[in-house]
Amino acid sequence: MAKKSSIEKNGRRRRMTKKFSSRRAKLKAIVHDKTLPVEDRFAATLKLAKLPRNSSATRIRNRCELTGRPRAFYRKHKLSRIALRELGSKGLIPGLVKSSW
Repeated sequence: MAKKSSIEKNGRRRRMTKKFSSRRAKLKAIVHDKTLPVEDRFAATLKLAKLPRNSSATRIRNRCELTGRPRAFYRKHKLSRIALRELGSKGLIPGLVKSSW
């Protein structure tokens, strides 16, 4: 089980990303628009830099829904490899069969 603080921190990042996503998208569109004057694009870059760091989507870490484990994460199931194997062995994930020979 991951530390509660790490899981909470990641949750805060998700909420902040959702909150600032429209502002970030507008500023990024201005920055990447080559038809605008350089001064406007530079001003948009400065505004983008003033936004909180944790509002960037790249700061979000994929974590297991059950355990909070940050590594060996399967996006399709939103579980770590360990939790996936346990639930698959119990037959709780439809269509997943643990192979054994």
